Amino acid sequence: MSTLSFTLLSAPKQAVNLSALIPSKLAGLSNGAIEQIVLGDGAHAPRVGDLFTVSGTPGDEIAISGASPLLDYVGAGLDAGTITVEGNVGNHAGRGMKGGKIVIAGDAGSYLASTATGGLVHVKGSAGDFLGGTRPGDRFGLLGGTVVVEGNIGQRAGERMRRGMVVTRGKFGPAAGSRMVGGTLWTEAGFGPRPGPLLRRGTLIGPSVDELLPTFADCGRIDPVILRILSRYVAETLGALAPKALPPMVRKLAGDRATIGKGEILLTA
Repeated sequence: MSTLSFTLLSAPKQAVNLSALIPSKLAGLSNGAIEQIVLGDGAHAPRVGDLFTVSGTPGDEIAISGASPLLDYVGAGLDAGTITVEGNVGNHAGRGMKGGKIVIAGDAGSYLASTATGGLVHVKGSAGDFLGGTRPGDRFGLLGGTVVVEGNIGQRAGERMRRGMVVTRGKFGPAAGSRMVGGTLWTEAGFGPRPGPLLRRGTLIGPSVDELLPTFADCGRIDPVILRILSRYVAETLGALAPKALPPMVRKLAGDRATIGKGEILLTA
C-alpha cells in the first residue's frame, strides 16, 4: 500500500485549509501537480509546495509530519483511506468525512468531526470545543461514525449531534451533549458541569457528573440489556480503542425535562 507524505517546511503564519489533501482528490496526480494545489481561497492562499515537501506515491494513505495548530480541515470530506498526522492540528479536522480513518498523534482543535457521517477519528491527545458539534449554518453536528480521544474534550461536545459515538479516556468539558438529538457520548473519567442541556434524545455514559442540571430525573439503578449488547458491539468494532466494559448496573438520569426529555445520562460508578 503506497503512502504519500507531506513534511512541513516551516510553521504557517496563518490558518491553512488542508481539505484538498485526501486520497480521492490526489489519485492519479504527480507530486509536481500536487505541489501546485492551492490550499484555501484568497489571493494569498499558499500552494502545497510553499508549505510542504511532498514525497512518496499517491494511494490510500497520507502521512503529515511537522503539523501545526494552524492546519485546519485535515481530512475534511475523507471518504476512504487513512490520514496520519504526527503532531497537533487545527479546527474542523474530519469535517464532513464519510469514511476512512484519521489518526492524530497530538491535539485537535474545535469542531472535530462536525457533520461527519462515517469513518473513524482517533486523537491521541486532547480535543477542543464543539467536538462533533454544529457551527453557524449547520442543522446537525455529528451524523455518524466514531471519534476516540485519549485526552480531555472541551465544552459542548456533541452539540446537536444526531448519530454516531464519541469516546474519551479523559473528561468531557461543560455542557457536553448540548441540544443533542441522538448518538452516544462515553467517558471513562466523567462529565464536567451541566451535561445535556436541552438534550432531546441520545445517551451520555460515564462514572460521574461534576454538576447536574435540575431538569434531570433520577430513575434509580437499572440493568438494561441493551448496554451489554452495546459494550460487546463496541469492543468488537474498536478493539484496543474500545472503552472499558460497562458494569451490570448503572444509575439512570432521564432528561432534559426542559424539552421532550427522552435522553439519558448513565452513571457507571
